[in-house]
Amino acid sequence: MKKTSTRLADGRELLYYDSRDDTVRDAADLRPLPPVATRPELRHDPLLGDTVAVAAHRQDRTYRPPPGACPLCPSRDGRLSEIPDADYDVVVFENRFPSLAGDSGRCEVVCFTSDHHASFADLGEERAALVLAAWTDRTAELAALPQVEQVFCFENRGAEIGVTLGHPHGQIYAYPFVAPRTELMLRSAAAHRARTGRGLFDDVVARERAEGERVVLAADHWIAFVPYAAHWPYEVHLHPRRRVPDLRALDPAARAEFPGVYLELLRRFDRLFGAGGPPTPYVSAWHQAPFRAAGREEFGLHLQLFTIRRAPGKLKFLAGSESGMNVFINDVPPEAAACRLREAASE
Repeated sequence: MKKTSTRLADGRELLYYDSRDDTVRDAADLRPLPPVATRPELRHDPLLGDTVAVAAHRQDRTYRPPPGACPLCPSRDGRLSEIPDADYDVVVFENRFPSLAGDSGRCEVVCFTSDHHASFADLGEERAALVLAAWTDRTAELAALPQVEQVFCFENRGAEIGVTLGHPHGQIYAYPFVAPRTELMLRSAAAHRARTGRGLFDDVVARERAEGERVVLAADHWIAFVPYAAHWPYEVHLHPRRRVPDLRALDPAARAEFPGVYLELLRRFDRLFGAGGPPTPYVSAWHQAPFRAAGREEFGLHLQLFTIRRAPGKLKFLAGSESGMNVFINDVPPEAAACRLREAASE
């Protein structure tokens, strides 16, 4: 992998990740952009104890641009975009409309391919491995920033999820705090250790392996299963068999096997609701340990993949119980979801 760093016209950092070591990236951003002047505000909720980012400038972000005006496509044929070069493998750049910035953290965009009409599931294993390398590199670089406590790599796919740009891409949030979901998992892990003397993530994976009925895919170095108390109609958790706190700690064997396993899971999601239908909307989220929080060594890196579609043409809405009280009601039994995902395996 070759990494090339450059700056966009407004001062934001852009990084090219290329498979070939001899790739040269020297195109300049010729757009007349003013310097970025965004000031997201973090507000603490005294009742819930969590943090809300107030980012009013995001009201003006690009929203479903017309064909030929995608800001994530390469700059070519006289049209200038966020990526100055005429083609690319994987690109990461600072978000022009960030939810977090400066002392409040950092937001980055990850473009998986220059092909506007592709999806992550269309990528080959070599390109998926390059994306994993980019996620890992960004986790390491952002971990070195003093204001960053946790790095969250994720992809939103589909208009139903709320995606405003159709180009295949994900994002990276570098939080200046530990996310509420992670705090809950750390507390659960600490309580489990105090009660049993064992690791919570190890016991969760061991239970799923032993019971088997919710396992979707098992490989030499990874295991994917529908969790016992899945919140979403179709939700898979992908764990490395050797527990590690974050992407930086994966060993070479797990890295080498990941692309094939992950691409297979994504393709199964796309086959869930029948051939010829609209692509399955999903969220894919890497859960990594915070860098300095107590209990970091108890955390287990895992990827959460879920869709809000519960049946063809039907979405799972977060209504009163979920949105008002954070009590989820799942319409699809986890065992049935796992069975359906096994049936959707590639031939």
